[in-house]
Amino acid sequence: MKNILIIEDDPEIIKLLEIHLTDLIYTTAKAMNGELGLEMALKNDYDLILLDLTLPEMDGVEVCKKLRAKKNTPIIMLTAKSEEIDRVLGLEIGADDYITKPFSIRELLARIKAVMRRTGIKTSEQKDSSTINAEGLHIDVDKRKVLLEEKKVELSPKEFELLVLMASNPGRNYTRTELLNMIWGYNFEGYEHTVNSHINRLRAKIESDMANPNYILTTWGVGYKFNEDIAI
Repeated sequence: MKNILIIEDDPEIIKLLEIHLTDLIYTTAKAMNGELGLEMALKNDYDLILLDLTLPEMDGVEVCKKLRAKKNTPIIMLTAKSEEIDRVLGLEIGADDYITKPFSIRELLARIKAVMRRTGIKTSEQKDSSTINAEGLHIDVDKRKVLLEEKKVELSPKEFELLVLMASNPGRNYTRTELLNMIWGYNFEGYEHTVNSHINRLRAKIESDMANPNYILTTWGVGYKFNEDIAI
C-alpha cells in the first residue's frame, strides 16, 4: 500500500485529500507546518509527498530544498499562486510536479498516479539490462541506486530518470524539449531552463569537474548527451 505525506496548513484541504486518497487505498500522514513536515519526511519513508508552497514555520520551497539534499521522495507541490515564477521555482528546486489551487481532485489524483508511475517504472528508451556501467559510475535501474567509485550518490527522481535515460542511450543527443516531454511526462513548453537546472544538479553530484564533464556532455546548439566513449 502506498503511503503519502500531506504537508498542508489548511485543515479542509487535508480532510478532502485524506478522504479521496483513502478511497484509492493510499495511507496518509499529515503535517500542518513546514518544520514538522520536513522532520517527518526525513524520518520516515513515503511513496510521495504533497507539499504546500505557503506554510508556517518553514515554507514549501525551503522544505523541498532541504529534503532534496537528503532524500529522493517524489514531490508534488500545491500552490495557491498562479504566477509562472512559482511553478518554475518549484520544478527547479526538485519538485516532480505542481498543481495550482483551486484544483480538481480528479486532476490531482491523475498527477499522483502519473508521478508514481514514472518513478516506479523504467522509461521506454532504457535498455533491458537493469544495470548500466560507465567508467566508475554504476547504475542499478531496478533498485534506483547509483554508485560513483563505489560510493552511493543520492539523486532526486528526476535526476535519476535523466541519468538513466541518457546513460541507456550513450551518444544520442537530446534536446531540452525532448527531455521535458520524456521525463516530466507531458509538455512544459517554455520551461527548458528547468532541464538545465536538473542537469546542473546532476553534474554536481557525479562530475569531478563541472567545467569539463566526463559523463553528461553538452551538445552545443542541441542539448545534452551521455559520453559514448566511456560507456561499457
